[in-house]
Amino acid sequence: MAFFFFISFVILTRAVELLHSRRNETWLVEQGAVEYGRKHYPFIVALHALFLISLMVEYYTIQNGSFNAVLLVLYFMLLAFKVWVIGSLGKFWNTKIYHVTGFPLVKKGAYKYFKHPNYVIVIAEIAIIPLVFNLYFTAIVFTILNFIMLFVRIKEENKALRI
Repeated sequence: MAFFFFISFVILTRAVELLHSRRNETWLVEQGAVEYGRKHYPFIVALHALFLISLMVEYYTIQNGSFNAVLLVLYFMLLAFKVWVIGSLGKFWNTKIYHVTGFPLVKKGAYKYFKHPNYVIVIAEIAIIPLVFNLYFTAIVFTILNFIMLFVRIKEENKALRI
């Protein structure tokens, strides 16, 4: 039962993030933003969808039921950090890469200390979420896939930010 509530919460938070991203995307496009990374974005969506599916399949395959409370608390701490990151970027936060001419790069909040704090969170989430319920296969496979995807993503984002 704990897994059901946890995975439902994770899916709900992802859905809220996507809705928030969509609203910000509308504003960004109205400001004349140009999107970068269109070719790899569907792969990011697929990676995250398959991640959620893998969590459920692995959990219901092993049917362990136990969870790690320390990692659960760490996950909620990551969510707090994510809220700070999203708040730091304000209307510029998005799941896609946009560049808007005439606006300076955000250098406040988390972005005062890290160049890509959102990706630090994503890396940690992909590893920690499965480990909360001892789902080692999903943790290992998707951490590796996520690193590969972020290598492509960060390169593309850095290119867009140099413009």
